[in-house]
Formats: sequence, structure tokens, C-alpha cells
Amino acid sequence: MAVTDPIADMLTRIRNANRAFFKSVDVQMSRMNCSIADALKRSGFIDGYEKCLDEKKHEMLRIYLRYYNGKKQVISGLKRISKPGRRIYVRCDEIPRVMNGLGIAILSTSKGILTDDEARKARVGGELLCQVW
Repeated sequence: MAVTDPIADMLTRIRNANRAFFKSVDVQMSRMNCSIADALKRSGFIDGYEKCLDEKKHEMLRIYLRYYNGKKQVISGLKRISKPGRRIYVRCDEIPRVMNGLGIAILSTSKGILTDDEARKARVGGELLCQVW
């Protein structure tokens, strides 16, 4: 079955696997999902990711989740901001601080998928995809 919002599907899979203390989770492979996983890795929210094939030979993205001492989740919340029905765009000086700097906002900019700190340093705005804390 086709997924209408692959980013929200990815975030929901990560949220559910994180709450169940899974070591990894498989999500649909796309360049957008791969870029979001890369931003999460750069920020330290996940251990890593790799491309793999599922049993039906579909290309998947396996994301390795991170935990503190195996007992506490590093990711305590994920929220999709810009949705297919309502896109949210921000300028570089309007980028929100997530949890007063403890979390990150992920943006789709003209320079690629960036975290809020990277977008502020590059002085670019864009579509506010999600927030992670």
C-alpha cells in the first residue's frame, strides 16, 4: 500500500521502535529519508544507518537507534511540523529553538537537509520538516 507521507511514516516507525527499545528499525528508502537519517546521526540522536534489502527485495533504510546505558532513550520525542496538507516555511531568523537548544529542528533548504544550527550558520531558511528532542 502506498504511503502518502513517507517522512511521517519514518518518524512514527522510529518513535515506536524507540519506545520498544529495538536496536534498529527499517524504513522506506528515499533520498529524503536518507538525508533526515544523516542529520539525526550528525546530531547524535542515532548510532547510524545503512541501506539494505527486505525479504521482498525492496530497498530499505535500516536505522540503528541509540540509548543511554541501554536503559534510557536518547530520542524522547519526534514531531512532524510541515505536512503535505500544510507546508510550513521559515526564514533563517525565524527558525525555532527546540527545547531551548536541547533538541533539533530539521529543515529542507536550498543547501540540502540541515539541522537548525547548520541552517542558522549558513543563513538559509526553508521548509520546517520536523523537530526531535
